[in-house]
Amino acid sequence: MRHWPPVFTGDFVAKPNYSFEKRQRELAKKKKKEEKEAKKRAGRDSAAAGEPDDDAGSADPHR
Repeated sequence: MRHWPPVFTGDFVAKPNYSFEKRQRELAKKKKKEEKEAKKRAGRDSAAAGEPDDDAGSADPHR
């Protein structure tokens, strides 16, 4: 006897959605890379702001 719609017994297992998983990994990698670049930029900006523009401040004061 046929049933409509077909009745699935315990044999049916859903396939994993690999493209979704790959996209999630790519997004996580991109986010991590952007955070790293932002941290580097912040470090450069703060270091550049703390340094004087001319070389007078870097001379040895004990000479």
